[in-house]
Amino acid sequence: MKVLASRPELCVACGACEESCAMAFFKVPERDRSAIRISVSPERADPLIAFCDQCGECIAVCPTQALYRAKNGIIRLRRQDCTGCLACVGFCPTLVMYVHPDDTVPFKCIACGVCVKECPADALFLMEVDVPEPVTELTRSIRFKTGEGTHGS
Repeated sequence: MKVLASRPELCVACGACEESCAMAFFKVPERDRSAIRISVSPERADPLIAFCDQCGECIAVCPTQALYRAKNGIIRLRRQDCTGCLACVGFCPTLVMYVHPDDTVPFKCIACGVCVKECPADALFLMEVDVPEPVTELTRSIRFKTGEGTHGS
């Protein structure tokens, strides 16, 4: 499956990726409507580029099964099945499931590649990876017990 990947050392934090993502899915150039987020900090040499890695952890916490892994491996959301409980937003181990204050339905990166085409620095690209195994309670408990996949990684 193809997932979004980044080269933070090339990122110039121009926001073109954020604006193109918001335009593609919400028809507005508002960065808070983007499923990719760029942040710059004096503590970091390179910008932090945050987007969904398609891990699938969110699927297990969705009470209505609105989240699912599509045939192409990407985690998708059925808007009509979402109740807006935001369990997925709170549970996301990488903090990349977003919700806009004007909406109750969360959104995330679907590796469409719009941002890749708009990045002037070639900091983003699509990469082929294997589809991850389904997350199980045992996998989740082991993963979080060892500290892997926790917030901020």
